[in-house]
Amino acid sequence: MRLYAVVAAGGFRRYATYRVATLAGVFTNTVFGFIMAYTYIALWDERPQLGGYDMSQALTYVWLGQALLMTCAMMGGGFEDELMERIRTGDIAVDLYRPADLQLWWLAGDLGRAAFHLLGRGIVPMVLGALAFDLAVPRSPWTWLAFLVSVGLGVVVSFGVRFLVALSAFWLMDGAGAMQIAWLAGLFFSGMMLPLTLFPGWLGELARVLPWSSLLQVPADVFLGTYAGWDVLRAYAFQAGWAVALLLAGRMLQSVATRRVVVQGG
Repeated sequence: MRLYAVVAAGGFRRYATYRVATLAGVFTNTVFGFIMAYTYIALWDERPQLGGYDMSQALTYVWLGQALLMTCAMMGGGFEDELMERIRTGDIAVDLYRPADLQLWWLAGDLGRAAFHLLGRGIVPMVLGALAFDLAVPRSPWTWLAFLVSVGLGVVVSFGVRFLVALSAFWLMDGAGAMQIAWLAGLFFSGMMLPLTLFPGWLGELARVLPWSSLLQVPADVFLGTYAGWDVLRAYAFQAGWAVALLLAGRMLQSVATRRVVVQGG
């Protein structure tokens, strides 16, 4: 496990070196946060308590989305491009023969990336949003802790989806198309565009049981106190269930790909 802790720390340091990009990201997240906040204000003025949120909760949801956009890689931006390129060039064969698990290696690096983005691109927009608007910020430290646990589970779910999509490059000529579909699904079904509680009928029910809801909707509801007591544990169980299912699916696909590489190499 020490190896993967070192990999995670390396992932954190890797993204920390891009200081100008981080500042640009903070600026972009903040600008889009203000745009979406005023859009939500107009919408909630017309429809108070829309989706079960009051105005303050709705604005908090906006800024949580900006804080978690890169943390949970809802638009990509993690390891997946590099992994697909290594598959395309054949360098993945070297990775598969290393005395380290391929999935855990990339997961550790992605956790380091997520930790940096939560600190580097998440805190500042959230603070600026809290200064400009009346946000529903929890006072209990336990709520903050519960939120961070939910975010961590959301990052693992996000990794599981992106790892599966990246491995599709073993069979596709170019995995970019599959990755773009995953990004679009992540933006829509995570609740980044609108809270999933606003989705009507069967669409809302479907969206809330898909893995992407773990990226924003579930952590946001934990933060806002929608889940309390045993409901928080049920939210964790939902996220953990998807995380385990996706990681197992990725491991099985990795095994199939490994056998393919071995056969071709032999």
